[in-house]
Amino acid sequence: MRKLRNRLIFHFSLQFVTLTIAITILVIILFFLLVNYIANDEIKRNTPVGVFDGIFSDTEIIDNNKATLSDKWIALLKQNEMWVQVINNNGKVVGNFNTPSELPTSYAMSDIISIEENDQLLGYTIKSEVDNTYEEPYYYILGYKDKNKEKLVSLFKQYNANGLLNENELPGIKKKLKDATIHIINKEGEILQSIGSEMDDAKKYKPLDILLRKQEPGYYSTETSIYHDSSTKNTWILLSPKKDSEYTSITILEKFIIAIIIIGASVFFITVSLSIWNGYRYGQPLFIFTSWLERMGKKQYDEVLTVKERHKIFRKSGKVRTRYRLYREVINAFYEMAERLAASEKEKIKLEKTREEWMTGISHDLRTPLSSIQGYGHLLESGQYNWTKAELVEIGNILVEKSEHMLRLVEDFTLTFQIKNKALSLVMKNYSLNQLVQQITAKYLKDRTYNQYEFHFINAEDQYSINADAKWFERMLDNIIINSIKHNPPGTSITLSINKHENDNQIILQVKDDGVGMDENTVQQLFERYYRGTNTEENTDGSGLGMNIAKGIAELHSAKITVTSELNKGTIINISFPLMNENNK
Repeated sequence: MRKLRNRLIFHFSLQFVTLTIAITILVIILFFLLVNYIANDEIKRNTPVGVFDGIFSDTEIIDNNKATLSDKWIALLKQNEMWVQVINNNGKVVGNFNTPSELPTSYAMSDIISIEENDQLLGYTIKSEVDNTYEEPYYYILGYKDKNKEKLVSLFKQYNANGLLNENELPGIKKKLKDATIHIINKEGEILQSIGSEMDDAKKYKPLDILLRKQEPGYYSTETSIYHDSSTKNTWILLSPKKDSEYTSITILEKFIIAIIIIGASVFFITVSLSIWNGYRYGQPLFIFTSWLERMGKKQYDEVLTVKERHKIFRKSGKVRTRYRLYREVINAFYEMAERLAASEKEKIKLEKTREEWMTGISHDLRTPLSSIQGYGHLLESGQYNWTKAELVEIGNILVEKSEHMLRLVEDFTLTFQIKNKALSLVMKNYSLNQLVQQITAKYLKDRTYNQYEFHFINAEDQYSINADAKWFERMLDNIIINSIKHNPPGTSITLSINKHENDNQIILQVKDDGVGMDENTVQQLFERYYRGTNTEENTDGSGLGMNIAKGIAELHSAKITVTSELNKGTIINISFPLMNENNK
C-alpha cells in the first residue's frame, strides 16, 4: 500500500496546490477588476478630481526634463475637454497633455501663486498639486472649462444688486436657471436668498460644506459652482443637478468593503462547490466499499461486487474507470481479501474437519499406547504366566516406549497452550536496586530529546538487592517516566529515589514529579487498561496500556504500585518491593 499512500499524498497535495493557486489567481483577478471598476467609477463620479488623482499617480518623469503619460489618461483628458501641464522646480513645463496653444511654456513664481489663490488660469478652472517623490519637486496643474462657474459669474455680473439678486429680475433669472438653484449666503453660512428648483433644502451651510462639495463632488447629487463677492463678503452658490449615474453616497472605503465581501462570497461559493464535488467524487467509492464490507461481513465472499457496481467501476475493457482509478489498489486489495477470506473459509472448514480427525487421531494415539500398557499390566498382574527374563525385558521396553510417546504428546499440548496465551517468562536475577535505577536514569539524562526536563536520582544510603528481570524491570520504569514526561510541560523535574519503608520490610522505589498533577478520577483509573488521563492540555496519544503494563510487571516482581497526586502540585508513584533477607540473596 506504500504506492497507494504516495499517490494519495501526491494527488491531494497537487490538488491542494492547484486549488490554492487557482483561487489566488481568481482573487487577484476579481480584486483587480473590482479595484479597476471602483477607480473608473470614481473617475466618472468625481471628474475632474478622479482624473487628476489618476494622472498624478501614473505620470513618470524621465531624466528630470520630460514627463510621460499613458494613452488611457490622454484619451480621458480629450474626452472630458481637460488638459494637464507638469512644471519643474525652475518653472519650466516638462509635460504637456492635450494643452491648448495659448498656455505658457514656463511660469514665474507670481503665476503659480496666482493659480493657487484663484484656481484660475486664462479662463480655465485649475486643480493643482506638488509631487515630492523625486529629487526635485514637480507642480501638476489640470485645467478645464467650468461652464457652470462661467454661468454663475455671468449671472452675478448681470443681476448683482448689492451682493444679492435683483428682486425685479427674479422671474427671468429663474427661467434661465431651469433645473438649477442659486443660494446666496453670508459669511456665517446663512442663506440670504434662494432661487430655482430648491433641490437642496439646506437653511444654513456649515464651514466645511462648500469645501467638501468642491473636493468630493461625486458624493453629492448636485454640481457646485462658487463665486465670492469680495465687496459684500457674500458667496454665490450655483447648484446644478447631475444624472443619477454621476453621484453616489457610498464612500471609497465602503466600496472596498463591498468589494472584499463580494470576493469573499465568490471564494466561499467556489470553495463550497469544489468541496461538494470532491466529497461526491471521493466519497462515492467509500459507499461501495461499505457495501463490500457488509457483504463480506455476511461471508458472501463470492458476491463482493454486484453487477451494477461492476459496471460503475470497470470499463468494458476491464480497466478501472478514471473516477475510481485513485483507489485501484484498494479495489484490488478487496478482491484479494475476498479471495483470501473465501479460501480461509474453505480452509476453516477443512481445518475443522482436520481438527476432528486430529482429535480422533490423538485419541487413538493415546488410546493405543494406553491399551498396550493396560494389557501388559493385566498380564503381569494376573500371575498366570511364568515370564522369562528376556520376555520381561521386552515388556519393559514396550512400556517405556509407549509412556515416552504419551509424554511427548502431553508436552506438545503444553507448548501449544503457552504459545497461544503468550505467557511472559521472567529470568530473575539478583540486582543492586541503586545500580539498576541509576543506569535507567542515566539513559534519560543522556537523551537530548528530553533535555527540556530535569531528571534526578537520589540513591539509598544502604545497598538493597532485589530479584528482578532487568529487561522487564526497565520496561516498567520506562512506562512510568514516559507517562510523567508526556503529561507534563517542559521544565518539569522528575526525581527517582530509593528508601526503606519505616514500619514494614519494604523497599520503596519512588518516581516523583512537580508537574500539573492529576484529579481524583484520573488517579483512580490510572492503572486501568486503555485509560487516558484528561487533566492536562497535552495530547495524550498512545495505547493507554503503559501504566497497566507497569503494574502487571510490578506484580510479577511481587511488588505493589500506588499513586498519589494533586492538581498543580505534582504526582508521586511508589513501587514497594519486599526486602530480601540473607537467605533470599
